[in-house]
Amino acid sequence: MNALSRRDFLRQAGWLSAQGVLCGAGLAHASPSLAQHETGKAVDGVKAMVFDVFGTLVDWRTCVARESRMILEPMGYKLDWIAFANAWRAEYQPGMEEIRAGRKPFSRLDVVHRGMLDRVRPRFGLQSLDEPTLRNLNLVWHRLDAWPGVTAGLHRLRRKFMLGPCSNGNISLMVGLARRNEFPWDAILGAEIAGDYKPKPRVYLAAAEALGIEPHECMMVAAHSNDLEAAAKVGLRTGFVAQPDEFGPNTGEATPTLKVDIAASSFQEFASRMVP
Repeated sequence: MNALSRRDFLRQAGWLSAQGVLCGAGLAHASPSLAQHETGKAVDGVKAMVFDVFGTLVDWRTCVARESRMILEPMGYKLDWIAFANAWRAEYQPGMEEIRAGRKPFSRLDVVHRGMLDRVRPRFGLQSLDEPTLRNLNLVWHRLDAWPGVTAGLHRLRRKFMLGPCSNGNISLMVGLARRNEFPWDAILGAEIAGDYKPKPRVYLAAAEALGIEPHECMMVAAHSNDLEAAAKVGLRTGFVAQPDEFGPNTGEATPTLKVDIAASSFQEFASRMVP
């Protein structure tokens, strides 16, 4: 077992031990509070699943804080690293909205992330960072770790479905996260192939088109209701996976705000229900 596999196994095992919700077969019971948010429709006919990544599959908050600290602390910087990660991420939607609204031409998320960084770094006393350091800092988004259970769940899902990210992240960013976390993608989909950012309809439709399937044969999986709502409006099926600690303990969506085809309290529960 290599170092990455050991790390994923230990994190997954620790998470499972903490939950106390396992049945004798080792699968989590469906949450009654989530079941009421399901449409009740069968999910037969789904051929592919596409996934939101930031927050749904990977823990951006603590990883951006950790990776930024590893770069900057040896240079003498002492920041509130979580506050820095939160501030950087807070520029995410405004940065993309300039493109979605047509005020700026499309550019890859790496470029958007750099603009976000330049806007927030004066608040943290980082004005004097040199260009090589800024480039390295911007790449911390390529070095995020998966939430416990995600990698194993994706490998289980791939037994039955085609898989790919439908993320606002650019292709090289998605490749970096996949290689780091052993995500078994069949294709890299999302903003860069669509030339626009979620929740614009084209992003979801382009993912289904790229896989050669109809929208109703593709399921969008996310921890964010607004993402799923936009996907449902153009005909995709929807899967909600709770990631309650995205912005800190118990800060994420525990339940979706709309009816979805399937809702689960963890990624492992979702995978085991889709591929029994």
